[in-house]
Amino acid sequence: MSNMNSFQLEQNESYAVIDWKAEQLGSINSEELENAIRLLFKKDYANIILNLSKTAELDGYGVSAIRKGTKICTNEGGLFVVVTKHEAIAERLDAAKIDHLTLLNTVQEGVDAIYLNDLENEFQDEDDTEGESEYGDSYGDDYD
Repeated sequence: MSNMNSFQLEQNESYAVIDWKAEQLGSINSEELENAIRLLFKKDYANIILNLSKTAELDGYGVSAIRKGTKICTNEGGLFVVVTKHEAIAERLDAAKIDHLTLLNTVQEGVDAIYLNDLENEFQDEDDTEGESEYGDSYGDDYD
């Protein structure tokens, strides 16, 4: 058997969950995480929940993979959520000061955060398009 079973993937309409099954996330398997994130990115997922609730150890390689995932999702207006109740992991991620990382206790909280973020993005998009229609090229299109 290959060692591609550190995680299980669940893909929903607006987000994906990477359910990490290994006890640790680090040098031995962080590449698997990066590959999973890349795969999801190719499928246009900007919202990813990494469930680390079964994971007790996180090293610099794991932190780096999480940092990359966060950057990819944020660039697309999405959220990268790490779920853990493990104090040591939460502290490690806090110390890493990863921009825009969302750290929560449960997958459900992650799902809620993603829906809220999507709603906010939709409102912002509406605001942007209203602003353009006042002064932009689209002004007066109704009268053709």
